[in-house]
Amino acid sequence: MSLTIDNDGRGKGAVAGRRPNVIVFFTDQQRWDTTGVHGNPLGLTPNFDRLAARGTHLEYAFTPQPVCGPARACLQTGVYATTNGCYTNGIPLSTEWPTLAHYFNEAGYETGYIGKWHLAVTRDRPVPEELRGGYKGWLAADALEHTSDAYRTVLYDEHNEPVELPGYRVDALADAAIRYVDKHKDDPFFLFLSFLEPHHQNHRDDYPAPESEVGKYISAWTPPDLASLVGTAPQHLPGYYGMVKRLDEALGRVMDALRSLSLEEETIIVFTSDHGSHFKTRNSEYKRSCHDSSIRVPAAIGGGPFSRGGRIPELVSLVDLPPTLLDACGLGVPPHMQGRSVMPLLRGGGATDWPREVFVQISESLVGRAIRTHRWKYAVTAPQAHPQRDEGAGRYLETELYDLYADPYELNNLAGLESHRGVADRLRDALLRRMAEAGETLPHIEPAASIPSGQRLAKQGDGPLGWN
Repeated sequence: MSLTIDNDGRGKGAVAGRRPNVIVFFTDQQRWDTTGVHGNPLGLTPNFDRLAARGTHLEYAFTPQPVCGPARACLQTGVYATTNGCYTNGIPLSTEWPTLAHYFNEAGYETGYIGKWHLAVTRDRPVPEELRGGYKGWLAADALEHTSDAYRTVLYDEHNEPVELPGYRVDALADAAIRYVDKHKDDPFFLFLSFLEPHHQNHRDDYPAPESEVGKYISAWTPPDLASLVGTAPQHLPGYYGMVKRLDEALGRVMDALRSLSLEEETIIVFTSDHGSHFKTRNSEYKRSCHDSSIRVPAAIGGGPFSRGGRIPELVSLVDLPPTLLDACGLGVPPHMQGRSVMPLLRGGGATDWPREVFVQISESLVGRAIRTHRWKYAVTAPQAHPQRDEGAGRYLETELYDLYADPYELNNLAGLESHRGVADRLRDALLRRMAEAGETLPHIEPAASIPSGQRLAKQGDGPLGWN
């Protein structure tokens, strides 16, 4: 894949005199409804809420692949997981794919990566330079959950030497990021700061919060899906919330550092996550399902052209963020990218051709595909496909249909209901179109077994009661 960058002049998003700096503040396994702007009443995220209010809030943001490695590959390359080849964990990102770092390097930026990489498949060993995605500055581990614990953070530097950082892991990474920003305050820089939290600690299967937060959120507010389906939420949600709280404090510290260095307005800061967590309610672990608890993530962008950008109600995917950042910094968006820049959506401008659905590919727990509109969730599964080996299938079966207006936490599956056959057919056609746009071979989708509807009725149309 060739590297194509337009550097002939500043684009519409560039700051006068120089291009903006960029920080991607990336969390792992964070649900959208942990944030105050999405209704969480616990006050966990005042800094994220401030970023969303003063910057640009991507109100409906989703991952294109609800598992760590594939989601990261999509975010680094701007293409879907079946396109870049990383459709499950355990597949290294090919060196033929240019990443965000390559584009920013070519534009004269200092590029740095701190934290969890998960695209080299070296597990607890250092990541060789050729598998670091082009990032020049490096303080990272491929699988941070296997090289560190909550109070023992071990990363590797550019020379593959181990570096142990003091403090709770979130604080240790935030400290490193602030040092990087201070070091490069006079250069345009692109920094990708990738946390493990609020992901579980694998070897114990728990969520170790900082000591100051332990016990604060026992029997605290529980999202309706977890209250109904339970899973491991009673055991794990208190620690998870404590991790989210500390992440938000780290976000505040990074934002304070930018302000103290007079870089606040000329630095774009993006907050988002790779996927959510359903706490073993939809399958035997925490993600890898079509439900919003797996695929919907918090997302907000501040600084540069995103200051006072307002609320964006369109459905946005992580695959849209690479073209967005390149566009905002005045760099050309390469034609092979399958995402789209959100810049035309700023300040309520809208885009008449913006997709009415997001597309999701699912692996490891099953081979599945899904689309999500504002009102509907439609998902299919390939029963004969191998979840680890097969990137797709020639035959899928309808397995889920949810009316998100009536059932926002997806507790009542409508797949197969006779009253919703027309809705399902239109969503199937939209899914096939999105699969084709992603470069997939069109499969056969078998309808779910028909179920009598009783009093159910699905009205057709394009308004709030329609299929979209």
